[in-house]
Amino acid sequence: MINRYKTKKIFVGNVAIGGDAPISVQSMTYSKTEDVKATVEQINRLHFAGADIARVAVPDIEAANALKEIKKQVKLPLVADIHFNHKLALVASEVVDCIRINPGNIGSKQRVAEVVKACQQRNIPIRIGVNCGSLEEQFENKYGQSAIGMVASAEYNIKFLEDLGFDDIKISLKASDVQRTVEAYRLLRPKNNYPFHLGVTEAGTLFHSTIKSSIALGSLLLDGIGDTLRVSITGELEREIEVGRAILKNSGVIKDGLNIISCPTCGRIEADLVSAVAEVEKATKHIKKPLNISVMGCVVNAIGEAKSADVAIAYGKGSGLIIKKGEVIAKLPESKLLKRFLEEVEIEANKED
Repeated sequence: MINRYKTKKIFVGNVAIGGDAPISVQSMTYSKTEDVKATVEQINRLHFAGADIARVAVPDIEAANALKEIKKQVKLPLVADIHFNHKLALVASEVVDCIRINPGNIGSKQRVAEVVKACQQRNIPIRIGVNCGSLEEQFENKYGQSAIGMVASAEYNIKFLEDLGFDDIKISLKASDVQRTVEAYRLLRPKNNYPFHLGVTEAGTLFHSTIKSSIALGSLLLDGIGDTLRVSITGELEREIEVGRAILKNSGVIKDGLNIISCPTCGRIEADLVSAVAEVEKATKHIKKPLNISVMGCVVNAIGEAKSADVAIAYGKGSGLIIKKGEVIAKLPESKLLKRFLEEVEIEANKED
């Protein structure tokens, strides 16, 4: 059981973040935000993929002005991502559910104060988004692009918002590498109770981002750190949600869907295990009930693995076993094995708890 840090609960639209709320998964559209049709389409794709929150880039006034129409057409809470021009945040704040600003490039204290005032008036939160590559000059000059510099920037900006009477805050501390990202979150976590948005920025393609995000976010989640997250992938939107949910699931934070256990390929395998596992994954994609199922290519580890599996299959020479909760329920020829296994998985998935 993971003991999460107790954090302040805030709301992004109707999604609670922090406190006892589930850890939410979010993503960001890559369309030109002023293209309302394309942006709405991408947000709806995220909605059907299982995202909790959508973020959009607001680089200019055309994008900011498009937010009102976008908001009318989507169900997900909407976050406006603002860099450089604080006036865009003022326009966006009239429509969206959260403003994300990067203190390193938003400008003077007066500009930040104007954004805070607008968010106060409309009761929406601000994400202080600190990026290692764009720290304020005073922190980069003193600490370089380090985790300590990121934390110093975050603390400075938290205090500034607090001094303005604003505490509807969430925080992110992102670097493009695992070590600095994890170090920064760990350093800052004991110093306040604001919810944290986790992520590794500029993490790369599906392969590279999955590796980096799994290590960084998984490590932090196991430490009890994190209230919402994004897996940043150079690629399709749905993949970010898929990988994010998988990280939550495999770190033990949520129980959702099947945990498929399959042995590595080796010389003892008695069947085409690669094809069998692929067929199992495809046939069970719809199952949301948390179950452990095991697909094993020989008897060496099968019986031991099957003891903790709800349903297991163990291939042998031309035949195999179906095992449920450690008990062998059938021995069948290989041609009939997979079909029976999938039937038993469905039976378990449809049982009432």
